[in-house]
Amino acid sequence: MARAIWSGTISFGLLNVPVKLYSAVARRGIALREIRASDSARIKHRRVAEGTDEEVPYGEIVKAFEITPDRYVPLSKDEIAALAPERTRAIEVQDFVDLDQIDPIYFDSPYYLGPAEGAEKAYSLLAKALGESGKVAIARFVFRNKEHLAALRPGDGVLTLTTMRFADEVVAPAELEDVLPQGKQKVAKKEVEMAERLIESLTTSFDPAAYRDEYREQLLALIERKAEGKDVVTPPQTEEPKPTAAPDLMSALEQSIAAVKDRKDKGKAKAPRKGKAAPKKRPTARGKSKASK
Repeated sequence: MARAIWSGTISFGLLNVPVKLYSAVARRGIALREIRASDSARIKHRRVAEGTDEEVPYGEIVKAFEITPDRYVPLSKDEIAALAPERTRAIEVQDFVDLDQIDPIYFDSPYYLGPAEGAEKAYSLLAKALGESGKVAIARFVFRNKEHLAALRPGDGVLTLTTMRFADEVVAPAELEDVLPQGKQKVAKKEVEMAERLIESLTTSFDPAAYRDEYREQLLALIERKAEGKDVVTPPQTEEPKPTAAPDLMSALEQSIAAVKDRKDKGKAKAPRKGKAAPKKRPTARGKSKASK
Protein backbone atom coordinates (compact mmCIF):
# COMPACT_ATOMS: atom_id res chain seq x y z
CA MET A 1 0.00 0.00 0.00
CA ALA A 2 1.28 3.45 -0.92
CA ARG A 3 2.52 5.52 2.00
CA ALA A 4 1.91 9.28 2.23
CA ILE A 5 5.11 11.32 2.58
CA TRP A 6 3.41 14.62 3.49
CA SER A 7 -0.04 15.85 4.44
CA GLY A 8 -1.57 19.29 4.22
CA THR A 9 -4.37 21.33 2.71
CA ILE A 10 -4.95 22.81 -0.73
CA SER A 11 -6.19 26.34 -0.17
CA PHE A 12 -7.65 28.72 -2.73
CA GLY A 13 -10.30 31.32 -2.07
CA LEU A 14 -12.27 30.06 0.93
CA LEU A 15 -12.00 26.43 -0.15
CA ASN A 16 -9.68 24.17 1.86
CA VAL A 17 -9.15 20.55 0.78
CA PRO A 18 -7.13 18.26 3.09
CA VAL A 19 -4.79 16.08 1.00
CA LYS A 20 -1.93 13.62 1.27
CA LEU A 21 1.18 13.63 -0.92
CA TYR A 22 2.50 10.45 -2.54
CA SER A 23 5.56 9.91 -4.70
CA ALA A 24 4.67 9.49 -8.38
CA VAL A 25 7.98 7.99 -9.45
CA ALA A 26 9.96 4.90 -8.49
CA ARG A 27 13.69 5.42 -8.94
CA ARG A 28 15.21 2.38 -10.64
CA GLY A 29 18.87 3.21 -10.21
CA ILE A 30 21.30 0.40 -9.39
CA ALA A 31 23.32 0.99 -6.21
CA LEU A 32 26.98 0.08 -6.66
CA ARG A 33 29.34 -0.15 -3.68
CA GLU A 34 33.01 0.80 -3.65
CA ILE A 35 35.36 -2.06 -2.68
CA ARG A 36 39.08 -2.82 -2.88
CA ALA A 37 39.70 -4.99 -5.93
CA SER A 38 42.24 -7.26 -4.19
CA ASP A 39 40.08 -8.51 -1.30
CA SER A 40 36.59 -6.93 -1.74
CA ALA A 41 36.99 -4.85 1.43
CA ARG A 42 34.36 -2.08 1.65
CA ILE A 43 35.66 1.45 1.17
CA LYS A 44 34.66 4.04 3.78
CA HIS A 45 34.99 7.80 3.31
CA ARG A 46 36.22 9.91 6.23
CA ARG A 47 35.72 13.59 6.95
CA VAL A 48 39.20 15.04 7.34
CA ALA A 49 40.48 18.60 7.60
CA GLU A 50 42.18 19.69 4.40
CA GLY A 51 45.96 19.39 4.53
CA THR A 52 45.87 17.00 7.50
CA ASP A 53 44.89 13.43 8.24
CA GLU A 54 42.80 14.57 11.22
CA GLU A 55 39.23 13.27 11.18
CA VAL A 56 36.66 15.95 12.10
CA PRO A 57 33.69 14.98 14.32
CA TYR A 58 30.32 15.68 12.73
CA GLY A 59 29.35 18.03 15.57
CA GLU A 60 32.25 20.36 14.74
CA ILE A 61 31.26 20.79 11.10
CA VAL A 62 29.34 23.95 10.16
CA LYS A 63 28.05 25.28 6.85
CA ALA A 64 29.88 28.17 5.19
CA PHE A 65 29.76 30.26 2.04
CA GLU A 66 33.00 30.85 0.14
CA ILE A 67 33.18 34.53 -0.82
CA THR A 68 36.72 34.38 -2.23
CA PRO A 69 39.24 31.52 -2.42
CA ASP A 70 39.89 30.30 1.14
CA ARG A 71 37.66 33.01 2.68
CA TYR A 72 34.40 31.79 4.15
CA VAL A 73 31.36 33.19 5.92
CA PRO A 74 30.35 30.52 8.48
CA LEU A 75 26.67 30.04 9.25
CA SER A 76 25.50 28.31 12.42
CA LYS A 77 22.58 25.89 12.51
CA ASP A 78 20.55 28.42 14.53
CA GLU A 79 21.18 31.18 11.98
CA ILE A 80 20.07 28.95 9.13
CA ALA A 81 17.03 27.73 11.09
CA ALA A 82 15.94 31.32 11.70
CA LEU A 83 15.71 31.84 7.94
CA ALA A 84 13.90 28.55 7.24
CA PRO A 85 10.47 28.90 5.63
CA GLU A 86 7.49 28.71 7.96
CA ARG A 87 6.38 25.11 8.24
CA THR A 88 2.80 25.54 7.17
CA ARG A 89 0.70 22.64 5.96
CA ALA A 90 -0.95 24.64 3.19
CA ILE A 91 -0.59 24.31 -0.56
CA GLU A 92 -1.55 27.91 -1.31
CA VAL A 93 -2.90 28.35 -4.83
CA GLN A 94 -1.90 31.72 -6.25
CA ASP A 95 -2.87 31.62 -9.92
CA PHE A 96 -4.46 29.50 -12.65
CA VAL A 97 -2.74 29.33 -16.03
CA ASP A 98 -2.89 27.34 -19.28
CA LEU A 99 -0.59 24.31 -19.30
CA ASP A 100 0.89 25.19 -22.71
CA GLN A 101 2.13 28.49 -21.25
CA ILE A 102 4.56 26.62 -18.98
CA ASP A 103 7.89 25.68 -20.54
CA PRO A 104 8.69 22.06 -19.48
CA ILE A 105 12.12 23.26 -18.36
CA TYR A 106 10.43 24.61 -15.21
CA PHE A 107 9.05 21.22 -14.12
CA ASP A 108 10.99 19.21 -11.54
CA SER A 109 9.58 16.26 -9.53
CA PRO A 110 6.06 14.78 -9.86
CA TYR A 111 3.81 13.60 -7.01
CA TYR A 112 0.25 12.38 -6.57
CA LEU A 113 -2.21 14.14 -4.27
CA GLY A 114 -4.89 12.02 -2.62
CA PRO A 115 -7.80 13.14 -0.41
CA ALA A 116 -7.52 12.95 3.36
CA GLU A 117 -10.26 11.00 5.12
CA GLY A 118 -13.57 12.85 4.85
CA ALA A 119 -12.35 15.18 2.07
CA GLU A 120 -13.24 12.93 -0.87
CA LYS A 121 -16.08 15.12 -2.18
CA ALA A 122 -14.15 18.39 -1.99
CA TYR A 123 -11.16 16.68 -3.61
CA SER A 124 -13.30 15.31 -6.48
CA LEU A 125 -14.87 18.73 -6.95
CA LEU A 126 -11.48 20.40 -7.30
CA ALA A 127 -10.17 17.71 -9.66
CA LYS A 128 -13.27 17.92 -11.87
CA ALA A 129 -13.28 21.73 -11.91
CA LEU A 130 -9.60 21.82 -12.89
CA GLY A 131 -10.23 19.25 -15.61
CA GLU A 132 -13.21 21.13 -17.01
CA SER A 133 -11.39 24.46 -16.97
CA GLY A 134 -8.30 23.11 -18.69
CA LYS A 135 -6.21 25.19 -16.30
CA VAL A 136 -3.23 24.41 -14.08
CA ALA A 137 -3.06 25.75 -10.53
CA ILE A 138 0.23 27.43 -9.56
CA ALA A 139 0.85 27.15 -5.83
CA ARG A 140 3.46 27.46 -3.10
CA PHE A 141 4.09 25.01 -0.27
CA VAL A 142 6.83 24.03 2.18
CA PHE A 143 8.18 20.50 1.79
CA ARG A 144 11.31 19.09 3.47
CA ASN A 145 12.30 22.48 4.92
CA LYS A 146 12.24 24.19 1.53
CA GLU A 147 9.66 26.39 -0.10
CA HIS A 148 8.55 25.05 -3.46
CA LEU A 149 6.65 26.40 -6.41
CA ALA A 150 4.27 23.75 -7.76
CA ALA A 151 1.77 23.02 -10.51
CA LEU A 152 -1.47 21.18 -9.69
CA ARG A 153 -3.40 19.46 -12.46
CA PRO A 154 -5.76 16.51 -12.87
CA GLY A 155 -4.70 13.26 -14.51
CA ASP A 156 -6.47 9.90 -14.70
CA GLY A 157 -9.00 10.95 -12.07
CA VAL A 158 -6.41 12.10 -9.51
CA LEU A 159 -4.65 15.35 -8.80
CA THR A 160 -0.94 15.55 -9.55
CA LEU A 161 1.51 18.02 -8.04
CA THR A 162 4.76 18.76 -9.83
CA THR A 163 7.36 20.88 -8.08
CA MET A 164 8.76 23.64 -10.26
CA ARG A 165 11.96 25.63 -10.55
CA PHE A 166 11.85 29.34 -9.80
CA ALA A 167 12.69 31.69 -12.66
CA ASP A 168 16.17 32.50 -11.35
CA GLU A 169 17.01 28.77 -11.22
CA VAL A 170 16.64 28.40 -14.98
CA VAL A 171 19.65 29.41 -17.05
CA ALA A 172 18.70 31.84 -19.79
CA PRO A 173 20.03 31.02 -23.28
CA ALA A 174 21.68 34.46 -23.37
CA GLU A 175 24.05 33.28 -20.64
CA LEU A 176 25.38 30.63 -23.01
CA GLU A 177 26.29 32.99 -25.82
CA ASP A 178 29.75 31.44 -26.08
CA VAL A 179 28.36 28.00 -26.99
CA LEU A 180 24.96 28.65 -28.56
CA PRO A 181 24.61 29.96 -32.15
CA GLN A 182 24.17 33.70 -32.32
CA GLY A 183 21.99 35.42 -34.90
CA LYS A 184 19.89 33.80 -37.58
CA GLN A 185 21.64 31.16 -39.64
CA LYS A 186 20.75 31.10 -43.32
CA VAL A 187 18.66 28.00 -43.99
CA ALA A 188 17.17 27.27 -47.40
CA LYS A 189 13.39 26.90 -47.60
CA LYS A 190 13.78 23.50 -49.27
CA GLU A 191 15.97 22.28 -46.41
CA VAL A 192 13.30 23.30 -43.89
CA GLU A 193 10.60 21.52 -45.91
CA MET A 194 12.70 18.34 -46.06
CA ALA A 195 13.36 18.48 -42.31
CA GLU A 196 9.61 18.90 -41.70
CA ARG A 197 8.95 15.85 -43.90
CA LEU A 198 11.42 13.82 -41.84
CA ILE A 199 9.74 14.96 -38.61
CA GLU A 200 6.33 14.06 -40.04
CA SER A 201 7.55 10.61 -41.12
CA LEU A 202 8.77 9.89 -37.56
CA THR A 203 5.71 11.33 -35.82
CA THR A 204 3.65 8.91 -33.72
CA SER A 205 1.48 8.81 -30.61
CA PHE A 206 3.45 9.00 -27.37
CA ASP A 207 3.61 5.64 -25.60
CA PRO A 208 5.80 5.81 -22.45
CA ALA A 209 5.98 2.00 -22.31
CA ALA A 210 7.80 2.01 -25.67
CA TYR A 211 10.90 3.53 -24.08
CA ARG A 212 13.10 1.48 -21.74
CA ASP A 213 16.25 2.17 -19.72
CA GLU A 214 18.41 -0.05 -21.92
CA TYR A 215 21.61 0.77 -20.03
CA ARG A 216 20.05 -0.35 -16.73
CA GLU A 217 18.83 -3.59 -18.34
CA GLN A 218 22.29 -4.30 -19.75
CA LEU A 219 23.95 -3.54 -16.41
CA LEU A 220 21.58 -5.92 -14.57
CA ALA A 221 22.25 -8.64 -17.15
CA LEU A 222 26.00 -8.10 -16.75
CA ILE A 223 25.72 -8.39 -12.94
CA GLU A 224 23.67 -11.59 -13.26
CA ARG A 225 26.18 -13.17 -15.66
CA LYS A 226 29.14 -12.31 -13.45
CA ALA A 227 27.31 -13.55 -10.32
CA GLU A 228 26.80 -16.89 -12.09
CA GLY A 229 30.50 -17.09 -12.88
CA LYS A 230 30.06 -16.68 -16.60
CA ASP A 231 32.64 -15.03 -18.82
CA VAL A 232 31.81 -11.50 -19.81
CA VAL A 233 32.81 -10.44 -23.30
CA THR A 234 33.73 -6.78 -23.65
CA PRO A 235 31.58 -5.24 -26.40
CA PRO A 236 33.38 -3.61 -29.31
CA GLN A 237 33.87 0.13 -29.16
CA THR A 238 31.31 2.02 -31.20
CA GLU A 239 32.29 4.98 -33.31
CA GLU A 240 30.87 8.39 -32.58
CA PRO A 241 28.53 9.60 -35.35
CA LYS A 242 30.19 12.16 -37.59
CA PRO A 243 28.56 15.59 -37.70
CA THR A 244 26.69 16.29 -40.93
CA ALA A 245 28.43 19.04 -42.87
CA ALA A 246 26.30 21.93 -44.08
CA PRO A 247 26.64 21.05 -47.81
CA ASP A 248 25.43 17.49 -47.07
CA LEU A 249 22.23 18.44 -45.21
CA MET A 250 19.85 17.87 -48.13
CA SER A 251 21.41 14.52 -48.99
CA ALA A 252 21.24 13.37 -45.35
CA LEU A 253 17.59 14.44 -45.07
CA GLU A 254 16.62 12.65 -48.28
CA GLN A 255 18.38 9.44 -47.20
CA SER A 256 16.76 9.63 -43.75
CA ILE A 257 13.25 9.98 -45.20
CA ALA A 258 13.89 7.08 -47.60
CA ALA A 259 15.19 4.90 -44.73
CA VAL A 260 12.12 5.61 -42.57
CA LYS A 261 9.80 4.84 -45.49
CA ASP A 262 11.64 1.59 -46.22
CA ARG A 263 11.44 0.54 -42.56
CA LYS A 264 7.71 1.23 -42.42
CA ASP A 265 7.10 -0.64 -45.68
CA LYS A 266 8.94 -3.69 -44.34
CA GLY A 267 6.94 -3.50 -41.13
CA LYS A 268 3.66 -3.49 -43.06
CA ALA A 269 4.78 -6.44 -45.18
CA LYS A 270 5.56 -8.52 -42.09
CA ALA A 271 2.28 -7.71 -40.34
CA PRO A 272 -0.54 -10.25 -40.98
CA ARG A 273 -3.40 -8.92 -43.08
CA LYS A 274 -6.66 -8.08 -41.35
CA GLY A 275 -9.18 -10.90 -41.46
CA LYS A 276 -6.48 -13.52 -42.08
CA ALA A 277 -4.75 -15.29 -39.24
CA ALA A 278 -1.04 -15.92 -39.45
CA PRO A 279 -0.32 -19.46 -40.75
CA LYS A 280 0.03 -22.03 -38.02
CA LYS A 281 3.22 -24.05 -37.82
CA ARG A 282 3.36 -27.80 -37.34
CA PRO A 283 6.40 -29.86 -36.35
CA THR A 284 8.19 -31.92 -38.99
CA ALA A 285 10.02 -35.20 -38.60
CA ARG A 286 13.33 -33.38 -38.19
CA GLY A 287 12.01 -31.24 -35.35
CA LYS A 288 11.73 -28.13 -37.51
CA SER A 289 8.47 -26.45 -38.38
CA LYS A 290 6.87 -25.21 -41.54
CA ALA A 291 3.69 -23.39 -42.40
CA SER A 292 0.71 -25.68 -42.88
CA LYS A 293 -0.76 -25.47 -46.34
